[in-house]
Amino acid sequence: MPRALRHLVLVLGDQLNLDAAAFDDFDPAMDAVWMAEVGHEATQVWSTKPRIAVFLSAMRHFRDALRARGATVHYRAMDDHHAPTLEAALAEDLARLRPEAVIAVTPGEWRLTQSLPSTCRDAGVRWIERDDAHFLASREDFARWAKGRKEYRMEYFYREMRREHAVLMDGDQPAGGQWNFDHDNREAFDARGPGFLPAPIRFDPDATTREVIDLVERRFAAHPGRLASFDWPVTPEDADAAVRDFIAHRLPLFGRYQDAMWTGEPWLYHSRISAALNLKLLDPRRVISAAVAAWEEGGAPLAAVEGFVRQVLGWREFIRGMYWLRMPVFLEDNALDAHEPLPGLYWTGDTEMRCLAEAVGQTLDHGYAHHIHRLMVTGLFAQLVGVEPKRVHEWYLAVYVDAVEWVELPNVLGMSQYADGGKMTSKPYVASGKYIERMSNYCANCPYDPAKAIGPKACPFTTLYWDFLDRHRERFERHPRTALQWKNLARKPETELAAIREAAAALRTRLRAAPTPDPAFQTGPVPEETNP
Repeated sequence: MPRALRHLVLVLGDQLNLDAAAFDDFDPAMDAVWMAEVGHEATQVWSTKPRIAVFLSAMRHFRDALRARGATVHYRAMDDHHAPTLEAALAEDLARLRPEAVIAVTPGEWRLTQSLPSTCRDAGVRWIERDDAHFLASREDFARWAKGRKEYRMEYFYREMRREHAVLMDGDQPAGGQWNFDHDNREAFDARGPGFLPAPIRFDPDATTREVIDLVERRFAAHPGRLASFDWPVTPEDADAAVRDFIAHRLPLFGRYQDAMWTGEPWLYHSRISAALNLKLLDPRRVISAAVAAWEEGGAPLAAVEGFVRQVLGWREFIRGMYWLRMPVFLEDNALDAHEPLPGLYWTGDTEMRCLAEAVGQTLDHGYAHHIHRLMVTGLFAQLVGVEPKRVHEWYLAVYVDAVEWVELPNVLGMSQYADGGKMTSKPYVASGKYIERMSNYCANCPYDPAKAIGPKACPFTTLYWDFLDRHRERFERHPRTALQWKNLARKPETELAAIREAAAALRTRLRAAPTPDPAFQTGPVPEETNP
């Protein structure tokens, strides 16, 4: 008689940590692991090739690590089955394996928290869900902090996290006498540029990753993105090496230049570990402690370390809390009533605007752009154009290797697009082309002048910035943190404002008319061989 299966541990593509709560009482003699590669997960948004490859390669390496530890892994590789969705694949295997229960850590996507338990119920199999101990704040912890608040500000949550976990603290006071060093962490490069940059450690594809790259090029040939330079960490060992490399070579100047941008330099002083963190190849506690140790040992200044810790202990945990606090209504937020389609240039980088060409180009090459590219170039342009927030969210979820919905959706809808009306941030992050000129060298190589809002050399960012202020005057002109911007608008003569409105309308018309390769905007079905 076949051996009865007690627990089937379900592991999703962003849950690749061996110390996950789902394995707490795992017994190889009675239990097994279930994982599946499903084309729908790469096509529900038009995922780029680098994003698909990161997930599949990391999953296959995790599968092999589990088997090396003696676990039975029921793994559905994409070429070995035809189930159209993750839920359908699970249903087929529940019928075949008949476990007593399915155990899983809470998925990182609200949709799956509904559909996976439902699939198990339909199969007559018990669903057991365990909290995700990867994070330093549980969903319940965050809900307690948020209770009674109408607005949610990361700064106050971050301070609570610092106190609770004794990170960068001197007794009950922050190390260095202040909670943040933002004023030290906003420098741009001078005209000479960044100079010599320590190249981040590379992870050349091994045999498993090369198989995945071949699969992605074959099965997702029409998807955007390029794999020629693929070198992301896809194992815990790779991820740990990436942390050590960042701490030793780039953390000391990370804080000072974390907002800077430069032509042809996608990495600068950034860590390249966000994908590994979000796939859970890395424990955030390990990352935080390594950065703090660098300061304590004199290897990095406090301002740089605080700026980095803020991203991991503060913003990352805050964003996750906001996701679970506000889903599923979060996805429908559109406080500024924006309804424009996403411009086709977001899928091609084909534009004369140097900043967008750089930001989108490196996104397609690497599946990566740092936070200022995302917030103040691609995100800013979408907000100024008035793109429907859900469409912006879908693009970010599709293109970046570190994009998992719990972290990406609040960043885009709450911070970048102000779609939640100010629940997460006190004001919209809007600026003219002058901001991009100040933080980069892009404008020096661009046919547009960031100082001009009208005329043949007018910068589209600047035109749309003043148009944004004009369109949303009533909402923001008396807002205490935005009043200055709208006072500047009031100084413009009506004739100039009329010209700006006309130029902005013409720009939107051109953007709508430009072709887009995104299947979501095309008629007819996508070919089966492209999107299996």
